[in-house]
Amino acid sequence: MEQLKRSYSLDFKIKAVELSIHRKELQSVADELGIHSKNITRWKKEYKEGKLDGSYKTVSKSKEALENIALRKALKDAELERDILKKALGIFSKNDR
Repeated sequence: MEQLKRSYSLDFKIKAVELSIHRKELQSVADELGIHSKNITRWKKEYKEGKLDGSYKTVSKSKEALENIALRKALKDAELERDILKKALGIFSKNDR
């Protein structure tokens, strides 16, 4: 059976952590919310470190990394154009026969 990776909103994570701190029963909160207790434990650690505010997910990229992304996109576009032109040439050359 294939398991899907579930993503939780930042608000859900914070409320789950606060609920587990308030009740002091991690497993019962996890069962009630339908999530694994390890998730709450990890979120609790991030909450205490101040990382559970959403800001740690935004990583600034260097100038070279941004240029690399732009060049890869340009390459993909050029390859797509080339493939379309190859197909068009094949279609038009069949009509000449």
